[in-house]
Amino acid sequence: MTLHTKISGFADPSLHAHGLYIGGRWEKGSGIPVFDPSTGNVLAEVPDATVDDAMRAVDAAEAAAQTWRATPARQRSEVLRNWFALMSDHAEELAVLIALENGKALPDARGEVAYAAEFFRWYAEEATRIPGEFRHTPSGSHNILVDHEPIGISVLITPWNFPAAMATRKIGPALAAGCTVILKPASETPLTAYAMARLGEQAGVPAGVVNVLTTKDPGAVTNAMLADPRIRKLSFTGSTGVGRLLLAEAAKSVVSCSMELGGNAPFVVFDDADLDAALDGAMIAKMRNAGEACTAANRFYVQSGIHDAFVEGLTKRMAALTIGAGYDPATQCGPMITKKAVQKIDHLVSEAIKHGARATTGGTPLPGNGYFYPPTVLENAPVDAAIAHEEIFGPVAPVYRFETEEQAIELANNTEYGLAAYVYTRDLKRAMRVGKGIETGMLGINRGLMSDPAAPFGGVKQSGLGREGGVTGILEFMEAKYYAVEF
Repeated sequence: MTLHTKISGFADPSLHAHGLYIGGRWEKGSGIPVFDPSTGNVLAEVPDATVDDAMRAVDAAEAAAQTWRATPARQRSEVLRNWFALMSDHAEELAVLIALENGKALPDARGEVAYAAEFFRWYAEEATRIPGEFRHTPSGSHNILVDHEPIGISVLITPWNFPAAMATRKIGPALAAGCTVILKPASETPLTAYAMARLGEQAGVPAGVVNVLTTKDPGAVTNAMLADPRIRKLSFTGSTGVGRLLLAEAAKSVVSCSMELGGNAPFVVFDDADLDAALDGAMIAKMRNAGEACTAANRFYVQSGIHDAFVEGLTKRMAALTIGAGYDPATQCGPMITKKAVQKIDHLVSEAIKHGARATTGGTPLPGNGYFYPPTVLENAPVDAAIAHEEIFGPVAPVYRFETEEQAIELANNTEYGLAAYVYTRDLKRAMRVGKGIETGMLGINRGLMSDPAAPFGGVKQSGLGREGGVTGILEFMEAKYYAVEF
């Protein structure tokens, strides 16, 4: 892929760096460089929003709120369906743009665009199916009527690792419910968000219904919005540490919060598992987006009888991956998002090796430009090493040996997180039994990929609050209202 074809047409970064998007208008600005993690070069600059800019975005969302709230569900549905169609029409260009600013390999970027677009199609359908309820009171004194109303203006904060999907997973249900929104994408990957805002304009999203702003000072900007009494919802995807701070800030105004936070997913393989299927699943669960995913398999627990064969097979597969720029069609593993990310991964791996782990492939950062860390397999890593308890967010697979089912469950639960887990076994009863024992919000049984717009996505413990996606996702942006009715 040449530089020209890389950045032509809708994939051109400069096309999506022309301003904040507030009240249906593009406002020119600069101040935040967006880097290509494959080279370290600057792709473009996007605006640096101030607190005043954020307040103007809230004003715009408020100005559009009553009209959008009153818009018939079918009309809201058609806008979302149009947006889905436009994303599908521009799928390859959006994938290239994601590969440029995020670094993920093109196959992963294409998969993300398809997944992201599906949230608009799914919530285009759910917009017309918002549930209500009618019941008689047990006493017979009156009737119970329950309606669901839009919760109000919503602040949506998305991470850099899935710049399209994390935005549509929030925008879709919010708009379907009748809410107006302010989207604050990560400053590392803002171009995709601005590109999708342009498509939203074309899809018929009214001015002020969706506003997008980027900032170098997310704390001040977000806190100012949360302190505004017009804001009634915060939907955040990011680290548990930042999530705790936002929850504390939101509590001051009793703002409803949906929080999709960190993960530390165990991948459990029993002796009776289909080895090839387990290895296939491991590569998907670990190497999707080069491991930069909250659902990524972080700890591989393999029963003794299959352990050595699993390590050998995983090592061969990881070592065979082609490393390169995300937008290079030959690449299977792209760069990490920043130099700092590489340093964190290297620290975790070095510490594990220092305490007895052995790298069967990889294990050290790659030289040269860009932020590359090679696919790495570690065996004999101590279960008390930092790498077993911190989210790696990179292409590193530490493999631990276990003996019994009870031990596997205990090891899997030895974490503050509980977002995702994976179990491989031919015994379905065992899979369900172990699944019930693992403290997690989502479980993949003999499957390395579980994300689906039609399924509820979210975790337990320190992995978050609420669910995104599925039939429940729209209710995160609605309030139940009870009417006591006497007939």
